[in-house]
Amino acid sequence: MDHHNTQHSVSVAGVIIDDQGRALLTQRRDNNHWEAPGGILERDEDITTGLLREIHEETGLQVEPVTLTGVYKNMTRGIIALVFQCKLIGGQLAETDETRAFRWVNADEVQELASEAFAIRVLDAMHHDRAPAIRHHDGVRLLGSSQLNE
Repeated sequence: MDHHNTQHSVSVAGVIIDDQGRALLTQRRDNNHWEAPGGILERDEDITTGLLREIHEETGLQVEPVTLTGVYKNMTRGIIALVFQCKLIGGQLAETDETRAFRWVNADEVQELASEAFAIRVLDAMHHDRAPAIRHHDGVRLLGSSQLNE
């Protein structure tokens, strides 16, 4: 059996929303992309523990997950991402080995900074008022009927 084509990774990301309705984006050191903080779950950790760990490792912040806002699959890399809207409860922003910069952004700024595949995750969390979105992409662009303006 070719496991390369049959196994998936699961990642988690947190869209931290401030009191002004802005979302926190982090700029990654490895590729300079702007995204919500997050990363791959470790095999032995539960989803919430992994989410809290990844956000703290990348930002220095402590958050509380509010709700699941979307499930996203990178069809090219086989990564399934669970994205949560989060609220800030403590800590202080600090650059890390993984993160070079931070920006609190409104919806228009999200679309200017992030690629379509990652902007939609943040926008879904910022405008969350329904069941979690389910979308797929190729790492950059949404695929199928998943459009940025939906």
